[in-house]
Amino acid sequence: MRIGNNGRFHLTYCTKIHRANGWSELFEAIKSYVPTLKSHLSPDQPFGIGLRLSATASAQLLEPSRLRAFKAFLADHDLYVFTMNGFPFGDFYGPPVKAQIFAPDWQDEQRVQYTLRLIEILRQLLPEGAEGSISTLPLSYKAWILADDEEKAMERIVRNLLCVVEALIHVRKEYGCTIHLDIEPEPDGLVENIGEFIQFYQKWLQPCGVPLLAKSLQVNVAEARRYVEDYLRLCLDTCHLAVAYEEPADVLRLLAEAGIGIGKVQITSGLRVPIPKTREKRTDLSRCLSRFAESDYLHQVIGRRADGSGNRFPDLCQALPHLEECRDDEWRIHYHMPLFVEDYQMLHSTQSETVRLLQLLKETGFTRHLEIETYTWEQLPADLKTPLHDSLLQEYRFVLSVLAEKMQGT
Repeated sequence: MRIGNNGRFHLTYCTKIHRANGWSELFEAIKSYVPTLKSHLSPDQPFGIGLRLSATASAQLLEPSRLRAFKAFLADHDLYVFTMNGFPFGDFYGPPVKAQIFAPDWQDEQRVQYTLRLIEILRQLLPEGAEGSISTLPLSYKAWILADDEEKAMERIVRNLLCVVEALIHVRKEYGCTIHLDIEPEPDGLVENIGEFIQFYQKWLQPCGVPLLAKSLQVNVAEARRYVEDYLRLCLDTCHLAVAYEEPADVLRLLAEAGIGIGKVQITSGLRVPIPKTREKRTDLSRCLSRFAESDYLHQVIGRRADGSGNRFPDLCQALPHLEECRDDEWRIHYHMPLFVEDYQMLHSTQSETVRLLQLLKETGFTRHLEIETYTWEQLPADLKTPLHDSLLQEYRFVLSVLAEKMQGT
């Protein structure tokens, strides 16, 4: 849905939340949920969809008859697709995903071909004159890149990203539509925070990637640099930002100074957990957190002490055995809590950090694409669960309430 002055901003939710394997199942879920949401939220205006396709579903949707049927559905219901989530490659529901969510990484040709399919699909679905975005993983999982292989790994990653940049340039020249690829930092990703993303940009993309692109396209270095800036941007996930203890205002300043654009904001909240002083309360906290540790997904934990140090754990289930003796003052956990939930028992969400980022968006308009991306509905404790349709409505209404001051017309 378009919000803000003259409909400048586009807001959607990510269809990753729907349990679906393959295109046919996802299409059925979209038909079940999206028209009803539109009737509540945007009855008289077009309503956007944030499409998430697995590698298998992307190949299926490219079959001409299926793509025609989806286009007809969009037209019949006044819907449009402007953004895609290209992070998870495989099925998102089934066996535990854990670190395999990062596979195949950007060293792998499979990742390139999958992303090229998403570009072709989005190119055909974008409304005329609209800009498209595709978010992608933070290059790789950090533990997979060995120190003695780092240089070769980064060269492979840069070359593969440049293949996608060239495809995006072709789409712009041939079809007149702009689509950008937006890299999403995540804890324990190869680029896990804004500082590491800027370092990747300045150490690898600009000095190594730009000359390669200039040579391949037979353009000067300045033009190649503009292409990289236009087509490789940042996907800013507000949960990841908070878990990394990064202040939104500082992040926006650093990105502006580095000349890096933000292609999309994923509106999410994580868990913020003050660590009690007494053993008894820590036992209670462990019992509370254990309800969130039984999950198919990675829930990275970053601790913080007054001096800025702290423990780190690749997953909540690995952190819990250390809770009783840890010296951290707080843990932040990569667990997507509903946006409208501020507190739960002994836990707090990072809702306030999400609100701060959205308030900065109101002031500066640093991106046009906003995607609600809570995906943990099936994993939540029973007393936090509500029917998915009701939960989605609450998510939208929370975001709209934060943005309401200057973004009327919804």
